[in-house]
Amino acid sequence: MLSLIVPTLNSEAHLGPCLDSAADADELVVVDGGSSDYTIEVAERRGAKLLCAATGRGHQLSAGAEAAQGDWLLFLHSDTLLASGWRETVERHIAAAPHTAACFRFRLASAAWQARWIEHGVAARVCFLGLPFGDQGLLISRALYDEVGGYRPLPLFEDVDLVRRLGRRRIRQLRADAVTSARRWEKDGWLGRSVRNLFLLGLYGVGVPPEQIANLYR
Repeated sequence: MLSLIVPTLNSEAHLGPCLDSAADADELVVVDGGSSDYTIEVAERRGAKLLCAATGRGHQLSAGAEAAQGDWLLFLHSDTLLASGWRETVERHIAAAPHTAACFRFRLASAAWQARWIEHGVAARVCFLGLPFGDQGLLISRALYDEVGGYRPLPLFEDVDLVRRLGRRRIRQLRADAVTSARRWEKDGWLGRSVRNLFLLGLYGVGVPPEQIANLYR
């Protein structure tokens, strides 16, 4: 059984398409962090199991994993769409490498050439550092998730924290795309957003507490 877990916060604009793209999952779990829009109504219309948790993806993803019934878990951001045929790709991974986690290939929903540049950069990071981010999704068995301790209630970089505990040898990249909204890059600037992300990741890498980095992020 495969459970999809999606954290939300005022996500009404993109949650519906996200859940529709992942409808082949056996269970849909939406964990809301206090939305003031129609996110909850969107989740209910899609038949998702709805939970409420403290704001912050770390809290929300942990709560979702605890409530999910599947022996495989798929964590996905609410502004990300899974490409057609993703379930077959997931099934092949489960059959071939049941003791490893997996992420999808990162794609941005934009025709801009800058988007292709960022996609290549993410592919290089995953290839050479074994460091996918949460916007690539994370597929992991319940057993492995529990073994490494699951998501911690961090205000930022909860995805990097979990992936580092997994280690690059226990995570693979699937031959299927996860297409993420480009609105953050379009709003902040393609270069500006990317430089900012790398700067914050660098701070985390040298040991700056996530709470301090979250204040800079806001």
